[in-house]
Amino acid sequence: MAWFVQVRELHRRVAPLVLLPLLITVLSGVSYRLARDWLGFSRDQVHWMMVVHEGEWLGANLEPVVVLLNALGLLWMLISGGALLIQRWRRRVH
Repeated sequence: MAWFVQVRELHRRVAPLVLLPLLITVLSGVSYRLARDWLGFSRDQVHWMMVVHEGEWLGANLEPVVVLLNALGLLWMLISGGALLIQRWRRRVH
């Protein structure tokens, strides 16, 4: 039981740190795709959205770091959130 308390606390502390980077990534990626497919913008017109989406604006050295941290943050939130949800379901059954 104590393990889930620690996971919950870490989940709560990490969430604010990953929220903004993931939100920027999602919004820029979806906006790019919708602007291209539905609104008819050319690749050149919306390339700046891909620059934001991929973290390219941070430079060649930081871009892979941002991508990795985004991925690790998302994985942590999905795994820890899923574990907490399963724990809650188990408590309701018993």
